[in-house]
Amino acid sequence: MSTINTILIANRGEIASRVIRTCKKMGVRSIAVHSPIDENLPFVHEADIAVKIGDNAPQTSYLDQELIIRTAKEFGADAIHPGYGFLSENADFAALCAKNNIIFIGPNVKAIKAMGSKSEAKILMRKNKVPTIPGYEGQNQDTAHLISEAKKVGFPLLLKATAGGGGKGMRVVEKEKELAKSIEAAKRESLSAFGNDELIIEKYISSGRHIEFQIFGDQYGHAIHLLERECTIQRRHQKVLEESPSPVMNEKLRKTMGEAAVNAAKALKYDNAGTVEFIYDDNTKEFFFLEVNTRLQVEHPVTEAITGLDLVKMQIESAEGKKLNLKQNEVKGNGYAIEFRLYAEDPNNDFLPVTGKIKTFQYQPMDGLRVESAIEQGSDISIYYDPMIAKIIVHDETRAAAMRKMGCVLDNMVCLGTVTNQDFLNQLVRNEAVIKGNYNTHFLAEQFKLDDQTAQHQTHFLIAATLKLHQERKQNQLFLKQIPGGWRNNHYRPQQEYVKIGDERMVVKYRQKENDFEFYFHDNTLKATLISCANDQLKVRIHDATYLFTVAHDEKEIHLHQSTLGTLSIKRADRFPSREKEVEKGSCTAPMPSQVVDILVKPKEKVKEGDPLVILSSMKMENTIYASENGVVEEVFTQNGENIEAGFTILKINSN
Repeated sequence: MSTINTILIANRGEIASRVIRTCKKMGVRSIAVHSPIDENLPFVHEADIAVKIGDNAPQTSYLDQELIIRTAKEFGADAIHPGYGFLSENADFAALCAKNNIIFIGPNVKAIKAMGSKSEAKILMRKNKVPTIPGYEGQNQDTAHLISEAKKVGFPLLLKATAGGGGKGMRVVEKEKELAKSIEAAKRESLSAFGNDELIIEKYISSGRHIEFQIFGDQYGHAIHLLERECTIQRRHQKVLEESPSPVMNEKLRKTMGEAAVNAAKALKYDNAGTVEFIYDDNTKEFFFLEVNTRLQVEHPVTEAITGLDLVKMQIESAEGKKLNLKQNEVKGNGYAIEFRLYAEDPNNDFLPVTGKIKTFQYQPMDGLRVESAIEQGSDISIYYDPMIAKIIVHDETRAAAMRKMGCVLDNMVCLGTVTNQDFLNQLVRNEAVIKGNYNTHFLAEQFKLDDQTAQHQTHFLIAATLKLHQERKQNQLFLKQIPGGWRNNHYRPQQEYVKIGDERMVVKYRQKENDFEFYFHDNTLKATLISCANDQLKVRIHDATYLFTVAHDEKEIHLHQSTLGTLSIKRADRFPSREKEVEKGSCTAPMPSQVVDILVKPKEKVKEGDPLVILSSMKMENTIYASENGVVEEVFTQNGENIEAGFTILKINSN
């Protein structure tokens, strides 16, 4: 048995903060490693020691095994906690830790090697009579061979990276003509995220539910499960809603699936925290093994909420060689827990990730609420890593109460400075099908419709932004302060504020009488009263309703949040439209800040509408840009590996 005194966390963001919190509770010294761009994130300041390593790209920092090992030895770490993602399921890294007499806080190398490869995992499960999905998991990874095996499986099918998780390196392929490009894209994405480009092929189950069991084992052959989590609602294979208990679970099903999960753990001689994932067919009531994640899951707080356990503490104790002092019949669930993930992404632009600086991040603490945040006020969202801002976990006695509590949290959570999926999550938690638990893996694509609620209340946001600017000018007025800001000789002419929402430029017209205002929107007149304006709080009465807005702004943009109306960003505009550079006809531009992965065309090359032009990567996600018309590539303005901003002209096509 070993004693761990110092732990290096080979990860970043909220999971690093999570591990540090348990380290402090246990009296264990923590070491954070961080890339240069992460220097000011919360986890860096929370650790006892923080060490800057490598460059911003994951391959040169959080994925650099030798560098992390050297840092651990230099600063006296007894153990390394890998978190999730990055090196967490890398058997070579676990072996390298052992070679350097550093404890790897995770399962043994053999288990990681068997389960770190989804192909080996399926073979092993099949041998142990665990039902698996038909497919291909062979070692021949030649593209031509994968295409041949895929045809045998049939369409639709799922390409899946053998290493890692989180939806990286996964592609649903509907038609044969999409296969070759999808294989290459999945390989690139997997290599970038996990340093391994091997794939497996599975028959795609078009309708079902994603149910996973948290397992835990020790070094003495004991293994149990810690109940289930349902993670069916996903987008791009990334989980959106996670909850426990599952809405479809009953005691018989829990016993059967739980036993299968434990049997899988025992077959592996599993000795730490892990998750056995299943796909459950709503129609046939059958379930199939998907994979074992040999690490802590993003959604582990859901399990902690209903069981009262500290999984990170259990991980550390297991790594020290302590026996698991918990029996299966002692594992009891208490109430219901739900987790949502707050992302920097634009729901109105196909959920593409976005960058930006967080100007305000706040929420109201309450019983049963847990927020695991990667950022704080002033933090930057960069192009290099996953765009998750925070995990929001609520716990209550019933599922209905938990859903209601989550809605309340989302109403009052303020995250300003960049576009987020907060309004999307708020609509999701209030969706009737979600409330009733009637959903499957295609729920978001086929059943859920996102309403642009901020557009419905656009005038309210415009009034609030205008009053904020009006009050700001009044406070900054040096002379003749007794005269209202924006005063005119002709009082019949309204004052005007020039703003932009998205690309739409608009003029807000209004008149002022002391603290009372009249706003004119087309044929509609709205009366407003400025009640108070202090710091980041603006209270205004519009007709007979009073609204409290939280405001964050700079010289270019005003960000507003109101608990019942949502969140909206409004750009300031010049009185006279500036002669901005128009996008030339035939120009191919970047939809978001990105790194250029691969330019697929050359100057003077003919292209047809729909042909792929360039592959971009942002926040671990690849995005292919296609030709919008027939023509000839005139010029390319960037190169592979270059970082570009949103709106950057990548290339130009001459369609004449």
